[in-house]
Amino acid sequence: MNTANFPWLTTIILLPIVASLLLPIIPDKEGKTVRWYSLIVGLIDFALIVYAFYTRYDFSNPDLQLVESYPWVPQLGLNWSVGADGLSMPLIILTGFITTLAILAAWPITFKPKLFYFLILAMYGGQIAVFAVQDMLLFFLVWELELVPIYFLLSIWGGKRRQYAATKFILYTAGGSLFILLSALTMGFYGDTVTFDMRSLALKDFALNFQLALYAGFLIAYGVKLPIIPLHTWLPDAHGEATAPVHMLLAGILLKMGGYALIRMNAQMLPDAHAFFAPVLVVLGVVNIIYAALTSFAQRNLKRKIAYSSISHMGFVMIGIASFTDLGLSGAVLQMVSHGLIGASLFFLVGATYDRTHTLMLDEMGGVGKRMPKVFAMFTTCSMASLALPGMSGFVAELMVFVGFATSDAYSSTFKVIVVFLMAVGVILTPIYLLSMLREIFYGKENEELVSHQALIDAEPREVFIIACLLVPIIGIGFYPKLLTQMYDSTTVQLTARLRDSVPTLAQQKEETLKVSLSAPQIGN
Repeated sequence: MNTANFPWLTTIILLPIVASLLLPIIPDKEGKTVRWYSLIVGLIDFALIVYAFYTRYDFSNPDLQLVESYPWVPQLGLNWSVGADGLSMPLIILTGFITTLAILAAWPITFKPKLFYFLILAMYGGQIAVFAVQDMLLFFLVWELELVPIYFLLSIWGGKRRQYAATKFILYTAGGSLFILLSALTMGFYGDTVTFDMRSLALKDFALNFQLALYAGFLIAYGVKLPIIPLHTWLPDAHGEATAPVHMLLAGILLKMGGYALIRMNAQMLPDAHAFFAPVLVVLGVVNIIYAALTSFAQRNLKRKIAYSSISHMGFVMIGIASFTDLGLSGAVLQMVSHGLIGASLFFLVGATYDRTHTLMLDEMGGVGKRMPKVFAMFTTCSMASLALPGMSGFVAELMVFVGFATSDAYSSTFKVIVVFLMAVGVILTPIYLLSMLREIFYGKENEELVSHQALIDAEPREVFIIACLLVPIIGIGFYPKLLTQMYDSTTVQLTARLRDSVPTLAQQKEETLKVSLSAPQIGN
C-alpha cells in the first residue's frame, strides 16, 4: 500500500465524526455496547495519529507537513486545507491521547449514553481539526462547531447549576468567536488578492495599525479560551458543574486551543503587532499567575480550586509566547502539553473523589486517605506534578519559561526583575494551596457523618490505569524533555527568529552583528 499520498489528517479528523453518526443505529439499551464501540474508535484514531506522526513527520522540517488541500466552496474561496508542524503536531497527539482516556473515564455514564458518546466522538474530530486546519474560514467553522458538544455535555450531564454554566460558556466563547470571523474576513479581503490560506495571509504586507487592530480582536477571542483574566469567569463555573470526562477535555485540550491560536494567528501572522503587544501579554500572564493562585487558595469548592489553578498555570504560556527567545517559546508549548496532562489527571481524580464522597466542599471532607490509600497516592502524585516538582513535566516547562524570559534582550532589566519576582511568588503560592488541599481531604480526623453515610471504596483498576497512562508522559517528559521538545524545536526557532526581526532594537542588533561578522578577517584567507 502506497501511503505517501494518503490523506492522513483528513482521515484522522473525519473518522470519529463519521463513527459518531453510526451510534444511533447501534442496538444497545444500557450503554455497554456504545461505550466499547466509542473506545475502539478512539483507540483506532489515536493509533492513526501515532502512525502518521512516526512514519510521515520530520523533526528537522520547520514547515507544514502532511499537507492536504481540496477546493470546498470555491465561490467563497473556502478550501479544505490541513497540515501539521511543530506547533500543531504535539497538540494533535495530546488531543487523541486525552480524548481516548476521557472515553474510558466516562465508563460509569448510564444516562443517554448514545448521545453522550456521540458528542464526545464529534468533539474528538473537531478539536483535532482546530489544530490542523490551515484556512482561516475553515478554522472559524471548526472552532465554532467544537463548542456545541461542550454546551450539551455541560447542560445535560452537569451538576445542579449546569444550565447556568453551559449558557455562560456558550455566550463567552461564541461572543469571542465573532472577533475571529471579523478578523479573518478583514485579513482575507485585504490587498489585491482575496485568500484565507494562513500561509498566504502570513506573507501579506499588513499596515502596522491594521495589524494592531487585528491582534486586539484575536487576543479577545483567544483570551476567552485561554483564559486570560478578566475573560476567565466562565471556566470555574463550567468546571464546577462538569463530569469527570468533560473536565478532562476542558482542562486537557480546550484551554490549549487558545494558547495555540495565540501563537499561530497573533505571533506568526502578525509579528509586527506582536512586538507592541508582547509587554501586555507579559503583564496579563503575571496577573493570571498571581490573581488566580490567590483566588484558588481561597476556594472551598474542590473543582473551583483546581479550575483557578489551571488559570494560574496558563499565565506561564503567555509569558513564554512574549519572551522573544527560543527557550521561552519552547517552554510555552511544553507548558501547554504538560498542563494538558496534569490538568486532566487532577480533574479526573476530583471526579473520582466526588463519586465516593458526594461532596466538593473541603470543609466536609477529612481523613479519607485511610479508607482510600490508592486515591490518596494518585492525588498526591498528580498534585506534586502540578506544583512543578523536579522530575515532573511541569517543572521543566516553567523553568524554561523562567530562564527564557529572564535572558530575553527584548525587555529592560528592571521590567524582567519585577516579572521574574512575581512569577516566583506564583510558584511559591502553588504548593501552598495544593498541599493544604491534600491535607484537608486526606489527612486529619475523619468526618464521621461522611464516613457513616458513604461507601469510601478505594480506586478501581480502570481509574488506576487512566492515571498511570497520564503519569507516564508526565514523568517521562520531566526526566527527558527532548521526548517532546524535538517535535517542535525547528518550528519554534524559526518563529522566534521572525518575531525578533519585528522588534526594532533586536533587528538593529542582529544587523550590526551581521556587519561585524562580515567585516571580520577570515582565517586562512
